[in-house]
Amino acid sequence: MNQSSFSLFISDLHLCQSRPEITTQFIAFLHTTAKQAEKLFILGDLFEYWAGDDDISDKHHTDVINALKTLSNSGTKIYLMHGNRDFLIADGFAEVAGLTLLKDPTVVKLYGQHVLLSHGDALCTDDHAYQAFKLQVRDPAWQLTFVNQPLASRKAYIASLRLKSKQEKFTKTMEIMDVNADAVTNLLRQYNYPKLLIHGHTHRPNQHRLTVDGHLAIRWVLGDWYEQGSCLKLDDTGCVAQAI
Repeated sequence: MNQSSFSLFISDLHLCQSRPEITTQFIAFLHTTAKQAEKLFILGDLFEYWAGDDDISDKHHTDVINALKTLSNSGTKIYLMHGNRDFLIADGFAEVAGLTLLKDPTVVKLYGQHVLLSHGDALCTDDHAYQAFKLQVRDPAWQLTFVNQPLASRKAYIASLRLKSKQEKFTKTMEIMDVNADAVTNLLRQYNYPKLLIHGHTHRPNQHRLTVDGHLAIRWVLGDWYEQGSCLKLDDTGCVAQAI
C-alpha cells in the first residue's frame, strides 16, 4: 500500500491494563489512520510504565506490539522516543515491534524543514525534584542494576513510584510541572533555530509561537490520550492537530 506524504506525531498514551479502552483505540488508530501515513513518531510515554524488555510477553504488551509490527510491515516507518514512564524500553522491544528508537532530543528533516523532537520532560527544569530523579534513573549503571532484579520486584517498585507521583501532583503548582521558557529557548538555540519543535509530557496540547534571537519558531505540545486520542499531522503545508 502506498503511504501518503504526511507524518503523524503522538505521545502520552500511558497504555496500561487498567485502561483497556485506550489500548483498543490506539490499536484501531494503527490499523486505520496511521496506516495512511509515511511515518509515525511516538514521542514518549507510550506505556504507563515499562519494567524491562523481559515483560514483552505480557498479553497487554503483545497486543500492542503485534499492531505496531503490522503497521511497520505495511510500510509506515515507526519511531519511538523514550518518555519519563517507559525509558527502559530497549532494543528487544524495538525489534519485535518493528520500530526505531530515537534519542531525546532529535532533529529530523521532513517535507523540506528541520523539526526538533523531544518528549518534553527535560524542559520542565523548574521541577528540581523530578530532574534529580531523572538523572538517577537514566544512569546506565542504575538501569543495569534495576533490570537485573526480578520482574515482580521491579513492578512493585514502579507501582510505589506511580503512587508517589500521583500524591506529589497535588503539592506541585502547574507552573512547576510546565516547561521553562528559558529551557525552550536554549534548546532551540542549541539546535540552530529549527522552525518547529514538537513535544509532549505536559499534557497541555497547544500551539505556541515564539521568537528566539530573531528566529521565528512554533512549539507544538501534543495531547495525552486519557479522555480522547489525538495526533499532530505534518505535511508540506504545515501542521494540524486532529482528534482521533
